[in-house]
Amino acid sequence: MKLPTLNKPLLVTLALAIAAPALAQSAGDPSLEARLRKLEAEVAALQRGVFPGGDGRFFPQIQPAQPATGAPGTPASAPSADMLGRMDAMEGQLARLTAQVEEDRNRMDKLEARLDALEARGAAPTATPTPAPTPVATATPAPKPVATPAPKPTAADPSAKRLAAVRAIEKPQTNDPGDDEYSYGFRLWDAKFYPEAQQQLKLFLNKYPRHPRVSRARNVLGRAYLDEGNPREAASWFLQNYQADKKGDRAPDSLLYLAESMRQLKDTKRACVALDQFAREYPQEAAGRLKTQYTSTKSKLTCG
Repeated sequence: MKLPTLNKPLLVTLALAIAAPALAQSAGDPSLEARLRKLEAEVAALQRGVFPGGDGRFFPQIQPAQPATGAPGTPASAPSADMLGRMDAMEGQLARLTAQVEEDRNRMDKLEARLDALEARGAAPTATPTPAPTPVATATPAPKPVATPAPKPTAADPSAKRLAAVRAIEKPQTNDPGDDEYSYGFRLWDAKFYPEAQQQLKLFLNKYPRHPRVSRARNVLGRAYLDEGNPREAASWFLQNYQADKKGDRAPDSLLYLAESMRQLKDTKRACVALDQFAREYPQEAAGRLKTQYTSTKSKLTCG
């Protein structure tokens, strides 16, 4: 938070009042006049740093002093001595004014720091800690709870048997780590570990989205869901695999198994559409590699 600088109009006005008569008498001595003008400029600069405005209300202007009219018969003082005395007084006043300004600035800096700290505390108030209850001297301390260790799976535990069976499936280690990940997922599916196969195949797809085995992986992932009894999730993977690359290795398989998934969902209309699409786009697979699956699926549907 920035605060306005404190003004000292009275001190500056007194300093300028002292400078005015000296400037009026400096016409006869160029060096002294130049010195006075320099002091006048310093006072004006100091005023601009202290006062907020720039007009006559805040900056009293130095006016040439009028010649003093003394009583008749009063001897006049020497001009040089009078000028030096006034200059000394002006220099002293300027020094006091400068010191006052520095003191004010120092106080303002400290005040600004304190206000900034208060604002920071107000913006992010700290929570008041709740005082802890005073313990009663006669109370009996409660026994500490003893952590009960989780039972370790034994050989008779079904989960332990499944874990051991999954670990028994070997993961390939070749020069193609992507193919190793896919092959491991395929082996898990082939061994009927469907949840583990789903997890492994998704890991492969996320890690190697441009691998040549991607079409096969999505199709096997759909098969893992279909064989698990989740035809809806299986259909989403079959459809995705077919639409992503209709010339992929297992795009025909996915379209055919999409028809089977729709049949299991009792959506005959969509099942027939997928089956007809498969026969028209992949006639060689319908008459060759996938003939058995195609004939079985078609026999279970009544398509108009």
